[in-house]
Amino acid sequence: MFETRDIPTPDHLDEAFAAVVALRRLSGRLERSAVDHALEQGWTWNQIGQALGLTAQAAHKRLSPTRRAPLTATKAV
Repeated sequence: MFETRDIPTPDHLDEAFAAVVALRRLSGRLERSAVDHALEQGWTWNQIGQALGLTAQAAHKRLSPTRRAPLTATKAV
């Protein structure tokens, strides 16, 4: 998917942190898209949670289309 030679080094911290932020945003969009498609296909929250390494309750709380926060409000870990 990507080449490790393209990963910013610690010598370029601004680039490294920008890459981290971009990856977090991309992973959030990918996760939401996968959840939305899974729900459309009839997956249960238990199945979604298992696929993501979460409990059904945690997956629903964080990713339910009616409950989730906007992507711009995603908190850093």
